[in-house]
Amino acid sequence: MNSYGQFCPLAQAAQLLCERWTLIVVRELIAGSTRFNEIKKGVPTMSPTLLSARLKQLVAAKVVEQSGSKGNYTYNLTPAGLELRPIVELLGAWGHRWAQSSLDKGDLDAGLLMWDMRRTVDPAVFPSYRVVVQFEYSDAPKGERDWWLVSENGEIDLCLNNPGYDVDIIIKCLLKTMTEIWICQQPFRDAVKKGDIKVFGDLKLTSKLQDWLRTSPLARLGSLDKLPELKLKTS
Repeated sequence: MNSYGQFCPLAQAAQLLCERWTLIVVRELIAGSTRFNEIKKGVPTMSPTLLSARLKQLVAAKVVEQSGSKGNYTYNLTPAGLELRPIVELLGAWGHRWAQSSLDKGDLDAGLLMWDMRRTVDPAVFPSYRVVVQFEYSDAPKGERDWWLVSENGEIDLCLNNPGYDVDIIIKCLLKTMTEIWICQQPFRDAVKKGDIKVFGDLKLTSKLQDWLRTSPLARLGSLDKLPELKLKTS
Protein backbone atom coordinates (compact mmCIF):
# COMPACT_ATOMS: atom_id res chain seq x y z
CA MET A 1 0.00 0.00 0.00
CA ASN A 2 1.48 3.35 -1.03
CA SER A 3 1.69 5.99 1.69
CA TYR A 4 1.04 9.70 1.26
CA GLY A 5 3.47 10.35 4.09
CA GLN A 6 0.94 12.51 5.94
CA PHE A 7 -0.62 12.18 9.38
CA CYS A 8 -3.84 13.86 8.10
CA PRO A 9 -6.82 11.52 8.76
CA LEU A 10 -8.10 12.10 5.22
CA ALA A 11 -4.73 11.05 3.79
CA GLN A 12 -4.71 7.97 6.04
CA ALA A 13 -8.22 7.00 4.90
CA ALA A 14 -7.45 7.69 1.24
CA GLN A 15 -4.33 5.53 1.19
CA LEU A 16 -6.41 2.62 2.49
CA LEU A 17 -9.62 3.10 0.52
CA CYS A 18 -8.54 4.77 -2.72
CA GLU A 19 -6.43 1.98 -4.13
CA ARG A 20 -7.91 0.58 -7.32
CA TRP A 21 -11.01 -1.57 -6.69
CA THR A 22 -11.05 -1.20 -2.90
CA LEU A 23 -14.21 0.92 -2.62
CA ILE A 24 -15.92 -1.24 -5.25
CA VAL A 25 -15.24 -4.29 -3.09
CA VAL A 26 -16.69 -2.40 -0.11
CA ARG A 27 -19.72 -1.58 -2.28
CA GLU A 28 -20.27 -5.30 -2.87
CA LEU A 29 -20.06 -6.06 0.85
CA ILE A 30 -22.54 -3.27 1.60
CA ALA A 31 -24.85 -4.78 -1.03
CA GLY A 32 -24.90 -8.04 0.93
CA SER A 33 -22.24 -10.24 -0.67
CA THR A 34 -20.38 -12.31 1.91
CA ARG A 35 -18.63 -15.04 -0.11
CA PHE A 36 -15.62 -14.64 -2.37
CA ASN A 37 -17.53 -15.88 -5.43
CA GLU A 38 -20.45 -13.54 -4.69
CA ILE A 39 -18.13 -10.56 -4.43
CA LYS A 40 -16.40 -11.66 -7.64
CA LYS A 41 -19.69 -11.53 -9.55
CA GLY A 42 -19.95 -7.85 -8.70
CA VAL A 43 -16.39 -7.17 -9.94
CA PRO A 44 -16.23 -9.46 -13.00
CA THR A 45 -13.16 -7.79 -14.58
CA MET A 46 -11.14 -7.88 -11.34
CA SER A 47 -8.67 -10.76 -11.12
CA PRO A 48 -9.21 -13.26 -8.29
CA THR A 49 -5.64 -12.59 -7.11
CA LEU A 50 -6.25 -8.86 -6.79
CA LEU A 51 -9.63 -9.40 -5.10
CA SER A 52 -7.95 -11.69 -2.57
CA ALA A 53 -5.26 -9.06 -1.93
CA ARG A 54 -7.81 -6.27 -1.41
CA LEU A 55 -9.83 -8.39 1.00
CA LYS A 56 -6.68 -9.17 2.99
CA GLN A 57 -5.90 -5.45 3.20
CA LEU A 58 -9.41 -4.66 4.42
CA VAL A 59 -9.23 -7.46 6.98
CA ALA A 60 -5.84 -6.22 8.20
CA ALA A 61 -7.31 -2.70 8.52
CA LYS A 62 -10.25 -4.13 10.54
CA VAL A 63 -12.74 -2.83 8.00
CA VAL A 64 -13.76 -6.40 7.13
CA GLU A 65 -13.97 -9.50 9.31
CA GLN A 66 -13.06 -12.88 7.84
CA SER A 67 -14.52 -16.02 9.36
CA GLY A 68 -14.76 -19.70 8.50
CA SER A 69 -12.10 -22.07 7.20
CA LYS A 70 -9.83 -21.86 4.18
CA GLY A 71 -11.82 -22.31 0.99
CA ASN A 72 -15.04 -21.48 2.81
CA TYR A 73 -14.43 -17.99 4.16
CA THR A 74 -17.17 -15.44 4.72
CA TYR A 75 -16.56 -11.71 4.77
CA ASN A 76 -18.57 -9.18 6.73
CA LEU A 77 -18.14 -5.50 7.42
CA THR A 78 -17.00 -4.59 10.91
CA PRO A 79 -18.44 -1.51 12.68
CA ALA A 80 -15.68 0.48 10.95
CA GLY A 81 -16.75 -0.95 7.61
CA LEU A 82 -20.43 -0.26 8.25
CA GLU A 83 -19.61 3.40 8.85
CA LEU A 84 -18.51 3.54 5.20
CA ARG A 85 -22.07 2.94 3.96
CA PRO A 86 -23.17 6.61 3.88
CA ILE A 87 -19.83 7.58 2.32
CA VAL A 88 -20.18 4.98 -0.45
CA GLU A 89 -23.83 5.90 -1.03
CA LEU A 90 -23.12 9.62 -1.30
CA LEU A 91 -20.08 9.04 -3.51
CA GLY A 92 -22.24 6.87 -5.78
CA ALA A 93 -24.97 9.50 -5.81
CA TRP A 94 -22.39 12.18 -6.63
CA GLY A 95 -21.15 10.00 -9.48
CA HIS A 96 -24.70 9.70 -10.84
CA ARG A 97 -25.05 13.48 -10.87
CA TRP A 98 -21.63 14.61 -12.00
CA ALA A 99 -19.62 11.71 -13.43
CA GLN A 100 -22.10 9.60 -15.37
CA SER A 101 -20.79 7.03 -17.79
CA SER A 102 -21.33 7.74 -21.48
CA LEU A 103 -22.08 4.00 -21.72
CA ASP A 104 -19.51 3.33 -24.37
CA LYS A 105 -18.98 -0.31 -25.19
CA GLY A 106 -16.18 -0.58 -22.65
CA ASP A 107 -18.50 0.45 -19.81
CA LEU A 108 -21.20 -2.12 -20.60
CA ASP A 109 -21.18 -5.44 -18.75
CA ALA A 110 -24.13 -7.80 -19.04
CA GLY A 111 -22.97 -9.98 -16.14
CA LEU A 112 -22.63 -7.08 -13.72
CA LEU A 113 -25.95 -5.59 -14.83
CA MET A 114 -27.85 -8.85 -14.37
CA TRP A 115 -26.17 -9.61 -11.02
CA ASP A 116 -27.12 -6.14 -9.79
CA MET A 117 -30.68 -6.58 -11.03
CA ARG A 118 -30.98 -10.04 -9.51
CA ARG A 119 -30.15 -8.89 -6.00
CA THR A 120 -32.64 -6.01 -6.08
CA VAL A 121 -35.61 -8.04 -7.32
CA ASP A 122 -38.34 -8.38 -4.71
CA PRO A 123 -39.56 -12.01 -4.95
CA ALA A 124 -42.71 -11.04 -3.03
CA VAL A 125 -44.00 -9.36 -6.20
CA PHE A 126 -44.10 -12.73 -7.99
CA PRO A 127 -46.60 -15.55 -7.39
CA SER A 128 -45.40 -18.43 -5.24
CA TYR A 129 -45.15 -20.72 -8.26
CA ARG A 130 -42.14 -20.62 -10.58
CA VAL A 131 -41.87 -17.59 -12.87
CA VAL A 132 -39.15 -17.39 -15.52
CA VAL A 133 -38.08 -14.13 -17.15
CA GLN A 134 -35.74 -14.27 -20.13
CA PHE A 135 -33.63 -11.27 -21.19
CA GLU A 136 -32.22 -11.06 -24.71
CA TYR A 137 -29.49 -8.50 -25.40
CA SER A 138 -28.66 -8.51 -29.10
CA ASP A 139 -25.60 -6.25 -28.69
CA ALA A 140 -23.99 -8.16 -25.82
CA PRO A 141 -20.87 -10.28 -26.45
CA LYS A 142 -21.47 -13.80 -27.64
CA GLY A 143 -22.24 -16.03 -24.69
CA GLU A 144 -23.77 -13.15 -22.69
CA ARG A 145 -26.81 -12.34 -24.80
CA ASP A 146 -29.38 -14.52 -23.03
CA TRP A 147 -30.11 -14.49 -19.31
CA TRP A 148 -32.83 -16.04 -17.19
CA LEU A 149 -34.22 -14.83 -13.87
CA VAL A 150 -36.11 -17.56 -12.05
CA SER A 151 -38.42 -16.73 -9.15
CA GLU A 152 -39.69 -19.64 -7.08
CA ASN A 153 -40.79 -19.98 -3.46
CA GLY A 154 -39.51 -16.55 -2.52
CA GLU A 155 -36.04 -17.09 -4.04
CA ILE A 156 -34.49 -15.44 -7.09
CA ASP A 157 -31.94 -17.27 -9.20
CA LEU A 158 -29.92 -15.93 -12.14
CA CYS A 159 -28.92 -18.25 -14.98
CA LEU A 160 -26.63 -17.67 -17.94
CA ASN A 161 -27.46 -21.10 -19.32
CA ASN A 162 -31.03 -22.05 -20.20
CA PRO A 163 -32.51 -23.63 -17.03
CA GLY A 164 -34.92 -25.65 -19.18
CA TYR A 165 -38.14 -24.18 -17.75
CA ASP A 166 -41.05 -22.66 -19.66
CA VAL A 167 -40.53 -18.92 -20.06
CA ASP A 168 -43.28 -16.61 -18.78
CA ILE A 169 -41.83 -13.24 -19.85
CA ILE A 170 -39.34 -12.34 -22.59
CA ILE A 171 -37.66 -8.94 -22.57
CA LYS A 172 -35.75 -7.96 -25.72
CA CYS A 173 -33.58 -4.85 -25.96
CA LEU A 174 -30.05 -3.58 -26.34
CA LEU A 175 -27.73 -4.05 -23.37
CA LYS A 176 -27.12 -0.30 -23.50
CA THR A 177 -30.85 0.40 -23.22
CA MET A 178 -31.31 -1.78 -20.12
CA THR A 179 -28.20 -0.24 -18.58
CA GLU A 180 -29.65 3.25 -19.17
CA ILE A 181 -32.79 2.17 -17.34
CA TRP A 182 -30.81 0.60 -14.50
CA ILE A 183 -28.83 3.78 -13.84
CA CYS A 184 -31.93 5.98 -14.17
CA GLN A 185 -30.99 7.62 -17.46
CA GLN A 186 -34.44 6.82 -18.86
CA PRO A 187 -37.63 5.27 -17.43
CA PHE A 188 -38.56 1.71 -18.36
CA ARG A 189 -42.02 2.72 -19.56
CA ASP A 190 -40.57 5.36 -21.90
CA ALA A 191 -38.25 2.81 -23.47
CA VAL A 192 -41.21 0.45 -24.03
CA LYS A 193 -43.30 3.23 -25.60
CA LYS A 194 -40.47 4.13 -27.97
CA GLY A 195 -40.08 0.49 -28.96
CA ASP A 196 -36.54 0.29 -27.56
CA ILE A 197 -37.72 -2.53 -25.31
CA LYS A 198 -40.07 -5.28 -26.41
CA VAL A 199 -41.90 -7.28 -23.76
CA PHE A 200 -43.75 -10.55 -24.44
CA GLY A 201 -45.62 -12.82 -22.09
CA ASP A 202 -48.38 -13.21 -19.51
CA LEU A 203 -50.20 -9.87 -19.19
CA LYS A 204 -50.78 -10.31 -15.45
CA LEU A 205 -47.06 -10.71 -14.93
CA THR A 206 -45.86 -8.12 -17.43
CA SER A 207 -48.18 -5.50 -15.93
CA LYS A 208 -46.11 -5.72 -12.72
CA LEU A 209 -42.74 -5.38 -14.41
CA GLN A 210 -42.15 -1.95 -12.90
CA ASP A 211 -42.84 -3.35 -9.41
CA TRP A 212 -39.92 -5.79 -9.51
CA LEU A 213 -37.65 -4.45 -12.24
CA ARG A 214 -36.06 -1.79 -10.08
CA THR A 215 -33.17 0.58 -10.70
CA SER A 216 -29.75 0.95 -9.11
CA PRO A 217 -30.05 2.08 -5.46
CA LEU A 218 -27.12 4.47 -5.93
CA ALA A 219 -28.66 5.93 -9.08
CA ARG A 220 -32.00 6.37 -7.31
CA LEU A 221 -30.25 8.21 -4.50
CA GLY A 222 -28.46 10.41 -7.01
CA SER A 223 -31.77 11.25 -8.67
CA LEU A 224 -33.19 12.84 -5.52
CA ASP A 225 -33.68 16.60 -5.59
CA LYS A 226 -31.66 16.87 -2.40
CA LEU A 227 -29.14 14.37 -1.12
CA PRO A 228 -29.39 13.31 2.53
CA GLU A 229 -26.83 14.77 4.89
CA LEU A 230 -23.86 12.63 5.80
CA LYS A 231 -24.13 11.90 9.51
CA LEU A 232 -21.50 9.90 11.34
CA LYS A 233 -21.17 9.15 15.01
CA THR A 234 -18.70 11.35 16.83
CA SER A 235 -17.12 10.78 20.21
